[in-house]
Amino acid sequence: MREIGEARPEYGSIQERSGEFVGMTGKKIQRARTKTVATVGPASNSPEQLNQLIQCGVDVFRINTAHGTADEHDQIFHAIRAASEQQGRPVAILVDLAGPKIRLGSLFTETVDCPVGRQFRFVRNEVRAADELTCSYDRLIDELSVDNQVMLADGSVTMVVESVTQDQATCRVISGGAIRSRQGVNLPGVALSLSAVTEKDKERARWAASVGADFVSQSFVRNAEEIIALKSMLTESGSDAAVIAKIEKREALEALEPIVEAADGVMVARGDLGVEIDVAETPVAQKRIIRVCQRLCKPVIVATQMLESMHDSRRPTRAEASDVANAILDGADACMLSGETAIGQYPVDAVNMMQRIMAATERMLEERPELSTTDVLDDVHIITSAVVNGAGKIAEDVNARLVVVATRSGATARVKSKQHSLIPTIGVSASEATLRRMCLYWGITPLRGAPVMDPPSLRNFIASWGKEHDVVQAKDRVVFVTGTGLVAGANNLLVVHEIR
Repeated sequence: MREIGEARPEYGSIQERSGEFVGMTGKKIQRARTKTVATVGPASNSPEQLNQLIQCGVDVFRINTAHGTADEHDQIFHAIRAASEQQGRPVAILVDLAGPKIRLGSLFTETVDCPVGRQFRFVRNEVRAADELTCSYDRLIDELSVDNQVMLADGSVTMVVESVTQDQATCRVISGGAIRSRQGVNLPGVALSLSAVTEKDKERARWAASVGADFVSQSFVRNAEEIIALKSMLTESGSDAAVIAKIEKREALEALEPIVEAADGVMVARGDLGVEIDVAETPVAQKRIIRVCQRLCKPVIVATQMLESMHDSRRPTRAEASDVANAILDGADACMLSGETAIGQYPVDAVNMMQRIMAATERMLEERPELSTTDVLDDVHIITSAVVNGAGKIAEDVNARLVVVATRSGATARVKSKQHSLIPTIGVSASEATLRRMCLYWGITPLRGAPVMDPPSLRNFIASWGKEHDVVQAKDRVVFVTGTGLVAGANNLLVVHEIR
């Protein structure tokens, strides 16, 4: 008798209530149910590195359009698609739009020290003195007011505005440090008139649509209307990419529920969020965002500095390991690596470590009740929601080896993922785009080639495939969620099948 979590001996197994099927590459690894998003950069953009990262557990690759050229982004996109085909399993691509990030201009010297009490002036023209600053947003001086805070270098330096004239804003340092040219500028609480989607973002969004990106994320979201506008732009470009709202401004927290409802998923972008709000509030904000996403059945990614020390170390700190674990226990669908895989020295080690922490943490979920959504979802048929919720309970009651969910758009699999059940779940679809979208859904393993439209054939396919790869054996029970076609747009059929 195998213990819970113990793998069967051959490759290709779905771990018994732990791990998941990983493809046909011949390499035996254990995969976590929480999904891994990895940013591609100079440290990881070669075909060899991409293949290795997929083998180690990457489900979604992020292309950060804030860095690199359009040609480089295009090359990376097609290299990821090629690696996915070589590895024999769907891997999704997230194109991250940079948004209206405000940055310092060129400083008077390479590095400028900012001691507490020193005055600096934001000016409109070129810097001519050590106490002058410029930035990439040409309306900054017009929109600053006395007592506004200006935070530089990811919040390491804080200034307060003391006076504003037509040509300059005078600030005094209240939290000191050093700044460099082109570092970020954050303006917590300042109502800026700049658009959430820049002209460069529009170009990148149209490119993402043209190449068939699976997800497009919007930075510095302030309201639901900005998400709706980006969706319309993608639709007009012939794309059905899912839109991810990055929560990194106080305005977004104030309009959180409408934003989550409008978006297809959410990213807790803790870097800028931890500057825009009090850093002490960030952990509570993270939990609130995840809780809302859980209730509204939207996938949520936790990002920024998850394994930050692995830029130049093969091991994370204990605090970083705890951070990843707590995100999983909060209910995150995915955790994201940024610089760790984009520019770090040990991208493969970072992914392996993320997988290890995830797998260890998920064992604790055995002691937690399964989750279920309570809201009526506009994009999911009420019959589908009821059948999926029933399938989770029935699978536990009959001690099923596997749950199989058939889906056209991925919505059924998304509802199932929010149960956080430890019984392995396979998602099948006739759409390759839907299979890739499921790469972001907690605990859902997308499987190609299944006869989705014919439930009896699907059951035979899963039985043959499962036996071949030692996923199931005789007398194992498998729960299927499919449709009869009698209810339009709904999966209304639940079958418990015993393998013969």
